[in-house]
Amino acid sequence: MSDYQSIGVIGAGAWGTALAQTAAIAGRDVTIWAHEESVAESINRERTNPAYLPNVELHANIRASGDLSELSACGAVLAVAPAQHMRGVLGQFAPHATEALPVLLCSKGIEQSSLKLMTDVLAEEIPAAIPAVLSGPSFAIDVANGLPTAVTLATGYKSLGHALMEAIGTPRFRPYWSGDLIGAEVGGAVKNVLAIACGIVEGRELGKSAHAALISRGFAEMTRLAVAMGAERETLSGLCGLGDLVLTCSSPQSRNMSCGMALGRGETLDSVLSARKAVTEGVSSAPAIAALADKHDVDMPICAAMNAILSGKVTVDQAMEELLSRPFTVEGT
Repeated sequence: MSDYQSIGVIGAGAWGTALAQTAAIAGRDVTIWAHEESVAESINRERTNPAYLPNVELHANIRASGDLSELSACGAVLAVAPAQHMRGVLGQFAPHATEALPVLLCSKGIEQSSLKLMTDVLAEEIPAAIPAVLSGPSFAIDVANGLPTAVTLATGYKSLGHALMEAIGTPRFRPYWSGDLIGAEVGGAVKNVLAIACGIVEGRELGKSAHAALISRGFAEMTRLAVAMGAERETLSGLCGLGDLVLTCSSPQSRNMSCGMALGRGETLDSVLSARKAVTEGVSSAPAIAALADKHDVDMPICAAMNAILSGKVTVDQAMEELLSRPFTVEGT
């Protein structure tokens, strides 16, 4: 445990700040790196992060910095930069990373330019790091406020997984170990795209039956892709797959679902995104997931429809008509 007394967090958005908070509550000394100087100053002086996680008093064990080198002494690092910026941030941190540093990847997305998972990005930018993935049904505000939450902590080394679970876990923030990093990553990325679709269903007032059907059929798509990429099917039935899917597809508190709701009501994607400070990961991941589906020859009609809508190739009505006109088939396909 002494090796993980000091925890670094890369990224001071809502999720990074919430994870810093729970690690501090667990008794760790936390250094959080903030891209914006004003955010670091607010955390240090006011013990708050009004830009990304307002109305939460932050633990005294959290210290913010704008200098990535200050994370060099940490025993483990949580990387919480947005998925499309993860490579750049890890590249900046690489000169300061110690040998065999555990890096817990906490962002849910797929790199658009390369179609690579965050573990692949980490392997290229910091080859000597030990990868781990944190994913599951967890809203930042719930975690920051100490509400009961359970997540998947995936790493290929069970002893390391348990050590990290002890380091950041609390009675109200409960990590469960898995050895399936691919399953944890794919589940977290695909559910964001499906949450936009569920938001459209809500925004168009298509009913709870349609909502439930979309979650179920979306889960089948998620599982097919993950297994084709090398994941274990059982992983997707757990917290980082079905659990995260149900949460993100069931609450307007989700940035992805609320984006879909706005699209369903007729708003444009540009107007929705321009009004937000935080990243809506599903928008960025949709084209990568559609491309991965093609690459692995996996049928993902809902995700394909979402990519077409988000890229402006079809309207919401056109995508709905195409999905509802698909041939009847057998359950489980």
